[in-house]
Amino acid sequence: MPELLPFAGLRPVPSVAGPLDDVVCPPYDVISDNQRQALVERSPYNVVRVELPDGDYTGAARLLDQWRAAGVLALEQGPVLYGYRMSYRAPDGRARHTLGVIGALVLEPPGHGILPHEHTTPKAKSDRLELIRATRCNTSPIWCLCSEPGLAQALGPVPDGGDASDGPETSAEPGAGPARAPDYARAPDYARAPDYARATDDDGTLHELWPIVSPGVHQAVAQVIAARPLLVADGHHRYETALAYQAEQRSNGAVPARALEGYDALLCFVVELAEEHLQVLAIHRVVSGLPQGTDVVSALAPAFELTPTDAQGGTLLARMADAKALAVITRESAYLASPRADRLDAGADLDSRRADAAVASLPAHQLTYEHDVPAALAAVSSGAADFAVLCRPAGIDQIARTAHGGERMPPKTTFFWPKLRTGMVLRALQGARNIQDL
Repeated sequence: MPELLPFAGLRPVPSVAGPLDDVVCPPYDVISDNQRQALVERSPYNVVRVELPDGDYTGAARLLDQWRAAGVLALEQGPVLYGYRMSYRAPDGRARHTLGVIGALVLEPPGHGILPHEHTTPKAKSDRLELIRATRCNTSPIWCLCSEPGLAQALGPVPDGGDASDGPETSAEPGAGPARAPDYARAPDYARAPDYARATDDDGTLHELWPIVSPGVHQAVAQVIAARPLLVADGHHRYETALAYQAEQRSNGAVPARALEGYDALLCFVVELAEEHLQVLAIHRVVSGLPQGTDVVSALAPAFELTPTDAQGGTLLARMADAKALAVITRESAYLASPRADRLDAGADLDSRRADAAVASLPAHQLTYEHDVPAALAAVSSGAADFAVLCRPAGIDQIARTAHGGERMPPKTTFFWPKLRTGMVLRALQGARNIQDL
């Protein structure tokens, strides 16, 4: 069964690094070239320089070492779990929160205590493997879902924020209210990160993180997480990369009989599998480079019944939901695309799978993925793309059924939103004889 263990994280020290808003970044796989450049220019300590090092993995490792030596990053002085909450406005305008816990997830082969739900691609895994080889660090957490109820309750009360420079007191037993911060965090010779940290991203999402030191809370969280297998929501590439790195390390020397090495676990954010804590968006397909004169509508007609619609209307996604249809957007027109009955597969009720099958039947082309509908439409209207297929998001129940059934969705099916900020806490592997002693 899954094990999520406390660990000593590496965290930015705002008095040295500056405001966390300028230091953290999105996960590597949603950062565009232009966004990376803007983040680099925002701060000399922005973690994008490590998370997405533009191929210079040795340079990323050297930079991490420099930041630790200069006090830009501080190592927690004892093993903790980290509470993490994101507060945001959903696409429908409602105020929402995603609350979970960050810890060190003990690695297991997929299909046992850890259940993936998507396939992966080789290129992303090779990049992440080079990064972990060089830095010996988990720079960003994967995201897992806990289907056993009670995780939010086990975490206890959420800090109220207060002054981020001083931080609120950390929580003790579940439901017991605030407790005193640990003595080690007040050591005068320890240049430390605040007990409570917050950052606001460019979309306006508030990210809050705080260390949880109470053994009682650690035990309560462990019991909930160990009750059922975890589902990998986001970070399939990083999980498979961690397994590959573990195998490499074990092949290089003897494995202790009982102790867990640093490479035997992975930085992980766990959230309860409940609608109130999750916002899942779709990932759309954008196609370019088709041979001149390709009739997209005729090419897609065998797979879909195409009904003209308005691409510019603000209700397009709602119309797709009502019609139980995808949408096909060309430079000249837009259509609701209902799968033809003779093409339906009872076990493949996913827009991503239907879109991929239809696009694969086209002549040679380039396929890119886009979670932002306006960006996908702009690519088509500007002439940068030939057409786009918009998908409806997979439901929470579909994700759970797929994972528990031992199947996987196509790559780039689910986009869990908002994204955690890379850099709020990192997990070093080097020098860790036992992950519980980090």
